[in-house]
Amino acid sequence: MSKIVVISGHPDLDKSYTNSVILEELGTTFPDADIRRLDTLYPDFNINVEAEQQALQAADTIVFQFPYYWYSFPALMKKWVDDVFTFNFAYGPEGDKLKGKQLILSFTVGGPEQAYSPLGYNHFTIEQLLYPIQQTAYLAGMDYQPPVYTHGMIYIPDVYNELDEVQAHAKEHATRLIKAIREPKVEVSGGASVA
Repeated sequence: MSKIVVISGHPDLDKSYTNSVILEELGTTFPDADIRRLDTLYPDFNINVEAEQQALQAADTIVFQFPYYWYSFPALMKKWVDDVFTFNFAYGPEGDKLKGKQLILSFTVGGPEQAYSPLGYNHFTIEQLLYPIQQTAYLAGMDYQPPVYTHGMIYIPDVYNELDEVQAHAKEHATRLIKAIREPKVEVSGGASVA
């Protein structure tokens, strides 16, 4: 099994109803995985770039686990990427440190699936909205894997959804993510992917 590093970008995982469940399932399945909770490591947003770069270099598979905020990462995770994916580390003449590493985006989406379509209120598909993150992976020479995401992953007591329902969806999400880690897609000529 490859070395797995999970970057948890939830801003307050202790208050999470779904990301915490997904990470718990990952930790149980892959006890040797390095699960890096940015909310506890860097509550002050002062990223230890060297430590994070070392963790990424030790990995074969990198998972970004986060709630989808305003069509992207939460603020701390975005700052983490900005600080860690530096010139001559992730890109540039000597920036090959992430080359060939698998990247899996795993995230929870509050809105319903139908909202992410040309006729939905978000106007674009999730895949279209991920293009900047996908390009970041390509620029770094990473092996961008199909993302794992689940819609309707919001729970507000007496307003949205039932807790047991969203947590069951989180466990199903974790099952799909575990499969994606174990069975990565391999890109073949023409851009198609195969298991």
